[in-house]
Amino acid sequence: MQETEIVVVGAGIAGLTATLCLQRAGKRVALLEGANRSGGRVRSVAGGVDGTARFDTGPTWVWPRWQPHVQRWLEELSIRPFAQFEDGEAVLDGFGPEVVRQHLPGQDGISRLSGGPSAIVEALKDRLHPETQKFNARVVALENTNDGLHVHLQDGETISCAKVVLAVPLRMIAEQIRIDAIERESLDLMRRTSTWMAQQAKAVILFKTPFWRERGLSGRVASRIGPLVEVHDHSPEHAASGALFGFVGWPPMDRRRDPSALRTAIVEQLVRCFGSEAAQPQDLIIQDWATEPLICSRLDLEEPPEHPEVGPEVLRQGHLGNRLWFAASETAEISPGLIEGALVSGEATANRLLDTR
Repeated sequence: MQETEIVVVGAGIAGLTATLCLQRAGKRVALLEGANRSGGRVRSVAGGVDGTARFDTGPTWVWPRWQPHVQRWLEELSIRPFAQFEDGEAVLDGFGPEVVRQHLPGQDGISRLSGGPSAIVEALKDRLHPETQKFNARVVALENTNDGLHVHLQDGETISCAKVVLAVPLRMIAEQIRIDAIERESLDLMRRTSTWMAQQAKAVILFKTPFWRERGLSGRVASRIGPLVEVHDHSPEHAASGALFGFVGWPPMDRRRDPSALRTAIVEQLVRCFGSEAAQPQDLIIQDWATEPLICSRLDLEEPPEHPEVGPEVLRQGHLGNRLWFAASETAEISPGLIEGALVSGEATANRLLDTR
């Protein structure tokens, strides 16, 4: 049996942030990730003219002007934000017999990140001790013993520690990790807390140039007929190549039933909205988060998607005599579910844990 001081489960932004804060306080931390990569719901793909641009298939935006925690962490991690491109008219699709060009109000302070949100993941990882993180390490049970917690992995390995931070979606904890002596009320609350964006699919479409800009279009689409219900310009900062991204409106079962039909319908919609130049994208990437077994729970698929509200304080308190803590983005008291929520939750959970005996 291995031993360490603290185990953090989940290497998304929240788990990485918690681990870094704990290491800075001098704690011995093991960061366990069930997948073969860091990032959780943050994922990007490389592409563009020279293949080095990063395109987000998970979250994209931050609002540094209105999110001081994001601004502080971006400065600490040396990550530069830049404004989301919104110049020009948007396209309204399905609001009448023809598509309509119309100006839509923008979002004050909406920003993208140089390198995308994956830059946050990489910067946090680079600051951890090299031996800290272990991949393909799925936790299946927490055993509460007289002398601490035993963390049981799917491969049969057990790690003994004093405290555990679970930085994974709460519904996934309730479904996949058996926890000795956890309160039934806490389990019920975990099951009621939806995982933000877990049901969603995001499409990223790459082009040689952002040709829509030359036509006075912002790249935004609002659609009542889809399959993309919302589209935005996702081109690299200096527009060396073009890209759009959109949220897929088809439900998960329809996406799985005929993925080729979905791709065809996306291209047809873009041609309808932007013209014939959209007919032959360089690439079309679809990230369906509903197929991710460590992110989307059965309950998430059974219920309509909801943005999580700030949950009760019990989500931010210690359990099992302050041995167990939750740090998913949905537990944050600020911006739950968002990038800011992940940073806030990871840092605040680490600080609360450090303040308890």
